[in-house]
Amino acid sequence: MSSGRILLKRQKARFTRRAVFLGAGQLALFGLLGWRLHRLQVLEAPKFALLAEENRINIQLLAPARGLIVDRFGRPVADNTDSYRALIVPDLTEDVGASLDRLDRIIEIRAETRHRILRRARKQSRYIPIVITSDLTWQQFAQINVLAPDLPGIQTDILPVRRYHNGHAMAHIVGYVGAANKQEVNDDPVVRLPGFRIGKSGVEKGFEKKLRGTAGNVKLEVDAHGRAIRKLEQIGSAHGRELVLTIDEKIQMKAMDRIAEERRAAIVALDARTGEIIAMASTPSYDPNGLVDGLTANHWSDLASTVDDPLTNKALRGQYPPGSTFKMVTALAGLEAGVIDDKTKISCWGGYSYHNAHFGCWKRGGHRSVKLHKAIKQSCDVFFYTVAEKIGITKLSAMGRKLGLGQTYEFGMPLQKPGVMPTPGWKRATLGKPWYGGETIIAGIGQGFVLTTPLQLAVMTARIATGRKVVPHIVRPDPDQPVEVPEKLDIAEEHLEWVRKGMWAVVNEGGGTAGRARLGIAGIKMAGKTGTSQVNTASSGRRSGDLKWEQRDHGLFVGFAPADNPRYAVAAVVEHGGSGSRAASPVVRDIMIELMNRDPLAKSGYVASDIRRKTADDKPGKREG
Repeated sequence: MSSGRILLKRQKARFTRRAVFLGAGQLALFGLLGWRLHRLQVLEAPKFALLAEENRINIQLLAPARGLIVDRFGRPVADNTDSYRALIVPDLTEDVGASLDRLDRIIEIRAETRHRILRRARKQSRYIPIVITSDLTWQQFAQINVLAPDLPGIQTDILPVRRYHNGHAMAHIVGYVGAANKQEVNDDPVVRLPGFRIGKSGVEKGFEKKLRGTAGNVKLEVDAHGRAIRKLEQIGSAHGRELVLTIDEKIQMKAMDRIAEERRAAIVALDARTGEIIAMASTPSYDPNGLVDGLTANHWSDLASTVDDPLTNKALRGQYPPGSTFKMVTALAGLEAGVIDDKTKISCWGGYSYHNAHFGCWKRGGHRSVKLHKAIKQSCDVFFYTVAEKIGITKLSAMGRKLGLGQTYEFGMPLQKPGVMPTPGWKRATLGKPWYGGETIIAGIGQGFVLTTPLQLAVMTARIATGRKVVPHIVRPDPDQPVEVPEKLDIAEEHLEWVRKGMWAVVNEGGGTAGRARLGIAGIKMAGKTGTSQVNTASSGRRSGDLKWEQRDHGLFVGFAPADNPRYAVAAVVEHGGSGSRAASPVVRDIMIELMNRDPLAKSGYVASDIRRKTADDKPGKREG
């Protein structure tokens, strides 16, 4: 074979191997491409279909309207009004500033508002709407919607805004709503919506989950720029539940008017049989309508720094030495311990000696021979000093707790203070010091470490009046929920009756300490007890008028009526008001007269007609497409 043929044959062999390698490579490449296409179009099709759908679909939450709050007769306390808003979504416009310039031709946009929007647009996600204004007129709202194609990124919506009726009188009960803080924003996605408000105090906070309602959503088809093309479907939001309070708004306003002349005071009126709170007033107060949209730094600073603290509900958070209103606790503790009965006589010569200490009676000349009835009627300190020493602080504090003192109550009102029912263990744990016998003696007349709130004093009075473990509540139960009768106290009825008779004498017998608290209503008597708690040693032996306001004693009074068939229990505290007889008993008298004349317990209360209220045209489950 010639060398030429051999060379040609070798070249053909090399070509054939290259063709084989090339064909194998192409086959492998097309195989890999086919496998990848199979994976994308078959195996992962659901995943990419979902991603494509998410790019095509925009789901927006619909804020629910907050549930209404009404008083026991259906009068509105808190409802909602429409707020017309303009918002901007930075992701839907190429130039936020230019969009604001266009909108400024329709509504004025102040320089600080513009600065706020631009700052937030830089810091937060561009998909989150930013509120421009919340107080558009209907004409402005309509004009923006008509010109929407020429306003890139600008949107409008209607947001329900909380409105409070008689806000100043109801503020400490209802509370107010405000923007969620960092801790609260993770609770529910709906709270992230611009302008959404949640409860910050009062029943607005305590019943937040019931009042908030359930968010709806609207599904929109959008183009590549995120502009809405059409609505695909909508699930409407559900209003929050309607809340029916036990409060009688008329009595509440009367109570606020009655203590308005005082610098700091609180009053609580209960249904003595069930614990329903008819009125709970605290002064000074504030208007919650001014807090809904937030406060300026200066306004908040003024409220928070005011010496008389208008933001604090003193009926729940004011802690005061109960003074002589505590003497019923001491009396019942002594009776239950068996150290006294209604015939026990104790001599009062104006003071009581304990080791090297002398404890004076408010009546310097003394009350002479004193039994229980006279001791309560004339508020003899020496009688109760003696009883307190005999029973000891542990039994005394235990009786206080049995009557509702030294504790908080779970009824939807947050931020309560528990007061103090002291024991040796409490003092050692709190102050790191032992308990001394002299501290037991002054605790017997409601001084020393003993602290109570006006609500606790009202509960104590109701429990003494009825002999039952009355627990306060401020929201009426649902119509189909059975009303539970409070259980009986583990206190002998005879002992309770002896104390009640003493309280009756305080108001209605000559020589009682609260004659000015008589109701003057034929056939109806009130039983009660005065209290004067010393807060400064400067007040000892001096008239209130000679002292600075902050040096004067607190004035307290508790009472229940009718005395022979208790229906209402009322407690009042007037800070630095002087004696309870002068400062507090007339306040309770006037509110008790109003209660008797109006008698809210004799009238049928309001029943929420639709527990789970919805919008008229946006019902859950309704779909449009």
